[in-house]
Amino acid sequence: MQNKLVLLFSFCFIGMCFSQEATNNFSLKEAVSFALKNNYNIKTAQNDVFSAREKKWETTTIGLPKINATVDYQNWLKQQISLLPAEITGGPSGTFVPVAFGTKQNVNATITLNQLIFDGSYLVGLQSAKTYLNISELAKEKTELSIREAVINAYGNVLIAEKSIEILKSNIETLEKTLSDTKKIFKNGFTEEEDVEQLQITLTTVKNQLNKTVRLRDIGYKMLNISMGNLIDTPIVLTDNLTSLILENIDLSLMAKTLNVANHIDYKIAENTKEGNRLLILLEKSKALPSLNAFVNYGYAGNSNSFDFLNSNQKWYNSSLLGVSLNIPIFSSFERRSKTRQAKFEYENSDLKLIEAKEQLNLQLASAKSDYKFSVEQYQATKQNLELAKRIERKQQIKFFEGVSSSFDLSQAQNQLYTQQQNYIQSMLEVIAKKAALENALNIPIK
Repeated sequence: MQNKLVLLFSFCFIGMCFSQEATNNFSLKEAVSFALKNNYNIKTAQNDVFSAREKKWETTTIGLPKINATVDYQNWLKQQISLLPAEITGGPSGTFVPVAFGTKQNVNATITLNQLIFDGSYLVGLQSAKTYLNISELAKEKTELSIREAVINAYGNVLIAEKSIEILKSNIETLEKTLSDTKKIFKNGFTEEEDVEQLQITLTTVKNQLNKTVRLRDIGYKMLNISMGNLIDTPIVLTDNLTSLILENIDLSLMAKTLNVANHIDYKIAENTKEGNRLLILLEKSKALPSLNAFVNYGYAGNSNSFDFLNSNQKWYNSSLLGVSLNIPIFSSFERRSKTRQAKFEYENSDLKLIEAKEQLNLQLASAKSDYKFSVEQYQATKQNLELAKRIERKQQIKFFEGVSSSFDLSQAQNQLYTQQQNYIQSMLEVIAKKAALENALNIPIK
């Protein structure tokens, strides 16, 4: 039995380890999906939506009945004295008699119901609360799109660093072999010392570049973790590679897609701003309308010279009151008119900004399409240039060892190759990043 328990716990532990390992492996789509649930900004945006919903209900309750209860206890440590004419008690005319009215202690308990009957600003407030909720929801949607693009760029930067490290290590391995062979040739007197020194300079430069890229990769992982909502030192493994992502992200059919501006998140935000300014006009106008409130209360009062309110023989006197309050604005020295005009100017500005937003979105789309097409063309060009640079470098190596070309010519060919290698992998990242920007410009929803 004991052996079975040990075996069971072992399987559970292994399962937990595999589970933890699996959660740290991310494709690009998985990284985006993870970020949309765990990113710090998305959590803040979600809380803003929750808060806006509560704000909407808070505004609604202004027009709902309110019930309040009060209990007041008073103990006159020194009762107030009132002066009565002495004639009342048979005293001389022109004199007064000091009298203390009431008891030293009293208790009053009252319950009051308040109800708003009509207030124009309340009706506008209900519409404004709905608009405020829309603002929060649109802000969350905008945050999601920004997070998607940020994660794609951060993920790509890490892959760029990983690929660069792989290429640099391969270059170092090739350089070390070339340097070793050149040293042997130099010892045999078939080449000059300058050739050895030139190769050493190139090797040192590439090693320094490798060290720099390793540090950049570490920073890249931290940036990716932050964009995903992880702690910066969380170990993660990226399961996608640049080659596979390039195949997924070269989609020239996007160039033919059109934009329905009215559905774009930025246009919706501008529309919501316009609606908010329209409600502001209504709010200022509503302040010229009367407001009507009503209340009813019911209470008990007890009086005594000593604290015996809990005794069964204590007398309590009840009372009730019904009231209605009508407030009618008459003259504000044109303050309301001035505020209404200000609100109208803000509304006109928001209308202009809505038109501008439409044109900006069309311009943004045209620019995004141009950038994406160029990135694809650049990728294809750098891919061809890389193949040419490899052929040139191989030819220079052959010529160098045959004594036909100098180490300077070989160094130039090598540097050209290294530049084309970096241009190539950078162009791959550009394709991925520009496609993400184009998807945002086209307002393609997150799947």
